[in-house]
Amino acid sequence: MNAQITTARLPSETRNKLLVLSRIKGKTKSDIIKDSIEMYYEYEETEIDSFTLGEPCFGKYGSGESDRAVTYKERIKKKLSDRMSDC
Repeated sequence: MNAQITTARLPSETRNKLLVLSRIKGKTKSDIIKDSIEMYYEYEETEIDSFTLGEPCFGKYGSGESDRAVTYKERIKKKLSDRMSDC
């Protein structure tokens, strides 16, 4: 493994947490930081955005009208007109 040194500035509270974890787990600070970065990377990599989550449902329940998004204003006017004529 070709390891390189990286420096990070940590607030005192975060550094103290790192020291406590290091003592409790019997691991080096470097190992805890490496593990944390790997876990964070895996979390971010697997997080699904809302588009991807809903993608299987898009178009699943179609109206059969291919121009529905284009003609919505006309349909609204007609519904309002129909409603007004019922009065």
